[in-house]
Formats: sequence, C-alpha cells, structure tokens
Amino acid sequence: MRIALLSYSTKPRGGVVHTLALAEALAEAGADVTVWSLGRGGDTTFYRPVDPRVTLSVVPFPEVPGEEVGPRILRSIAVLRDAFDATGYDIVHAQDCISANAVGRCIRTVHHLDTFTTPELVACHEKAIVTPYAHLCVSAAVAAELAAGWGIKAEVIPNGVDSARFAAAAGPEGAAARAAWGDCFGRYVVTVGGIEPRKGSLDLLDAYALLQATDPSLRLVIAGGETLFDYRDYRADWEKRAAELGVSPVVLGPVADDELPSLVAAAEVFAFPSHKEGFGLAPMEALAAGVPLVVSDLPVLREVFRDAASYASGPVELARQLREARTADRAAIGRDLAATYTWEAAAAAHLEFYKRL
Repeated sequence: MRIALLSYSTKPRGGVVHTLALAEALAEAGADVTVWSLGRGGDTTFYRPVDPRVTLSVVPFPEVPGEEVGPRILRSIAVLRDAFDATGYDIVHAQDCISANAVGRCIRTVHHLDTFTTPELVACHEKAIVTPYAHLCVSAAVAAELAAGWGIKAEVIPNGVDSARFAAAAGPEGAAARAAWGDCFGRYVVTVGGIEPRKGSLDLLDAYALLQATDPSLRLVIAGGETLFDYRDYRADWEKRAAELGVSPVVLGPVADDELPSLVAAAEVFAFPSHKEGFGLAPMEALAAGVPLVVSDLPVLREVFRDAASYASGPVELARQLREARTADRAAIGRDLAATYTWEAAAAAHLEFYKRL
C-alpha cells in the first residue's frame, strides 16, 4: 500500500510529531509511506532525523517579510497544491487544514477543532472538514464535536507516545542531562507548546505568580512555540501581564528533539492549561517520564488522562493543583497509562481503516 501523509510544517508541533511517528510505524509495518510538507524558514528536512524507510518530500516555502496570516495561509495551500502529485498513491491522508485544502480528495485527521477570526483561516478550517471523504480523530471527545457540529462520523484512533524515550530520560542514563537543566533553572514547572491563546498561557502566568508568592525559588519554563499563526498581540499582552505580576518565566522557544525528554524529566511538575485540545501528546510524554501532571478540566483531557492527572479550571485552582501535584504519588499510574498508547497500535489501526476504505 502506497500512502501519502501530508503536514503543513517541518517544525516541532503536535500534528507534525504525530505525522512523523505514524509514518515510521506504518513503514515498520511494511507500508510504502511518503511524508509531504512545506519547508518553512528555509528547512529542507524535518526538525529531527526520520527513519530512512520513510520517503520525505519537503516543498520549499520561503518566508515573505511582513506577510500577514491570511495571505500566508493562501500561499501555503497554493504552494503545496502545485507541488503535490497524487499519482500512484492508494491513500492520501492530510493531517491539517492547509494540506487538506491543498490536495482535495483525501482522508483527514481532525486533531482538534478551533475557532478562527481570520477569514482565510475560517474558510480553510471549514473546507478541510467538509471536503474529505473520510475522517479520523485522536479522541472520542473531538469526534463527538465533529458529529455535533457537522454531522460527520469519524473513526477514533488515539495518538501513540514514545514512552521508552521519555522513561529513559527519567532513569539513571538521563541523570547528567537532568542535572544540567537543574543547574540552569533550579526547580521548575515546565510546559510545552509556546505562548498562545489555545494553550492557556495567561492562565498559567497568573497561576505561576500565585505559586511564586509562597515558593519564590520555583521557576516556570516554557518550551516550544513554533506556529504558523500570528500571536504577537497575545504575546504582548502576556509580557505586559508578566511585568504587572513581577514574574519572569523562562521562555526557551523550540527545544532540540534530543534535549526535550530530559527537560521534561527534570521538572517538578508539568502544566498543561489548554483551553482546547485533541489529545495532549506533550503531557502524555511527561507521564512517561514519571512527572506529575496538571491539565485543564476538559472532557477530552479527562478521557485521555483519567486518574493519572490532576485537573484545574482557572488560575487559582491551577496554582493549587500544581502545588499539590508535586507531592502526589502517581508516577506509576502515569507511566502505565503512557505505555498503553503505542505508535505500533496506531499504525495497525490506520492500516485497517485504510483497507476498509
């Protein structure tokens, strides 16, 4: 079976992580897989090495200084559409709205549903839901949203997680790397995903100020943040709020793939106060590393994390749960849960779904 998986970026975001890991597991199962993507910012390959059994087709996508979000969305679709050739593929599977708009007839994984105000994004989002001939979701909660909003029935295939990699970072072989992060930041709360509205960054900032009031040595470390969208106004509001609160979180931006597990494993607690999610791959990696986890009280996160996480709504509750989670003993529960989500199982379910189609 020849499969084309399509993503909008080569940068480390949840959907891109999913695309590469799924491609490698499909190739391991014997499928002929090509991953297509736009090479943003001069990229000629992905943020990490990819199994050589997976063919990569990275389409050049040079930056245009001063380009606004709307025109960038339209140019992204056009560039990928012009480059992609569906000839010879049995399955064309888009992982986001840009690639779904670019290729036309396809399967679409709806990782999460969002609300946009940029007209080009609104149109892109809608077309990428109603045009595909088959749909997948990574959680039942998102599948229910798709059914309620559009009357579309989606198959649910959860994400996998590279549990062994994050568990190793928490073990004896990862001790030196963890110590290095401790030397940099001391004791810290970590989150992965950048500063943006969907990630609840302002809520986390307010919660961190409450934490620091009683624990001044505790730092907040924010990793990730590569995105197609323009959150400059939100980032400015976040920085203004940090100044008002008198706190100075550490904003790392994207972290090298081989350094991320030890950064997570060295944290006292992982915070994930998202307002909207499809699964929560980064916090599942934290559980694999045995790190206590506090997430937003959303149905999708209750579905995925069950009793392995603490749940909070709003900054005050988030601060309390972050404080208490550091002394809760749920490491074994979290590791066991993370180990149940494998990319091998995800690939097998995808292949069975493809064959039914």
